[in-house]
Amino acid sequence: MARPPRNPLIPTRNGVSPSCVAMPLLPADDGRWRTLLDFLSDRLPAVTRADWERRLSSAEVLDEAGQPVTADTPFHGGGRLYYWRTLDDEPEVPFEVRVLHRDDRLLVADKPHFLPVTPTGRFVQQTLLVRLKRMTGIDTLSPIHRIDRETAGLVVFAVQPQDRGAYQALFRERAVDKVYEAIAPAAEHMAWPQHRRSRIEEDPQAFFRMTETPGEPNSDTTIEPLERHGIWARYRLRPVTGKRHQLRVHMAALGLPLAGDQFYPRVRRGPGEAEDFTDPLRLLARAIAFTDPVTGDQRLFESRQHLSWPDR
Repeated sequence: MARPPRNPLIPTRNGVSPSCVAMPLLPADDGRWRTLLDFLSDRLPAVTRADWERRLSSAEVLDEAGQPVTADTPFHGGGRLYYWRTLDDEPEVPFEVRVLHRDDRLLVADKPHFLPVTPTGRFVQQTLLVRLKRMTGIDTLSPIHRIDRETAGLVVFAVQPQDRGAYQALFRERAVDKVYEAIAPAAEHMAWPQHRRSRIEEDPQAFFRMTETPGEPNSDTTIEPLERHGIWARYRLRPVTGKRHQLRVHMAALGLPLAGDQFYPRVRRGPGEAEDFTDPLRLLARAIAFTDPVTGDQRLFESRQHLSWPDR
């Protein structure tokens, strides 16, 4: 379903863009929701009725004209209500975000490990997008691609909404040169470079994992070692495609799981369990290059981060 266009009367608050909920038209004899509090409590039960009552009394829910509504406002279907997502117990990610490049069209950030790109699940304020909006004051920022929360490195954002589609098309059309670095067990016995092509699908046993399955390949990565450090080696990875967890799955399938990987080849920590910030996934989005579809310029960006060798 297409996302409704942004309402210019509803501002961003504390770096968070507003969420909206449509109020359906009901038959005349359907009185299931007498007030807006009744509707919100029933339609969005992840927020308690008491919290909706607090938000309504604090002018944190607006109508389409940008005006606050109250708990006892009668329900009338056909419009939309706007609110801002918050979390009471959001875990803090204790690492800084660095802006590497900013112009009228693009912003490039160097994302730390553990920070999601956009609000999702148990993260809102502790996300790259919200932090950048607060840092820069640019409410129109939008990521043109994603990397995993556990992965560090480059993320590119469109500054102007009218440009976003052109930049996103680069990734759909595989017109972007992406280079990653990773640390994994050394494997001098293998022939290099390795070219891994396989079909990756969601693991039916665990929604947060991906797995290789039989069928037409939908993922493509070239892998080569760069240097060795004891039992570990640093690798360069060049993905052609961008499947979720692609690099982690491909390295694990080669018998070279990434240092610090909590999901591959076996689950060592569930997605909701406490993080060990001293042992990040050793995967870095090192460089990205493309021909700018708007200006025609050659763009090349490189991360300033470096992966640490594991202690064991």
